[in-house]
Amino acid sequence: MVTRLKPYNPSQADLNAAWHVIDADGKILGRLASDIAVKLMGKGKPGYVPHLLAGDFVVVTNAAKVKVTGKKADQIVYVRHNQYPGHRREVPYSKEIANHPARVIRHAVKGMLPKNKLGAQMLTRLKVYSGPEHPHSAQVHGGGA
Repeated sequence: MVTRLKPYNPSQADLNAAWHVIDADGKILGRLASDIAVKLMGKGKPGYVPHLLAGDFVVVTNAAKVKVTGKKADQIVYVRHNQYPGHRREVPYSKEIANHPARVIRHAVKGMLPKNKLGAQMLTRLKVYSGPEHPHSAQVHGGGA
């Protein structure tokens, strides 16, 4: 007689989200973004399932001090378009990191998440701050960053 084992499939109530605080001071943008994406997806957890919101919350501090290697600081250009003729906007990395450092990290992480509704929900769990202070100390276990 052959016994078939049913695979474990957790419900949403079984999944508990933790809070992680990451200091981006001196870290490389791509490596930091991939670590954040893994935590948001929940792939480091034993109860990971791809069809549920199994990831954790991530708070990133010191986003203004993130680094890129090589010539990327001169080569990266963020492009957006609002579908009107002539309304293409190009912003170089150096200007974007100076004015809106949180957008740089959010953009890098968004590219590493799934391109569906679940990926959009995962991105809402990412909190990015340009300085060392954040208002989520009550959620983080231990009471601080």
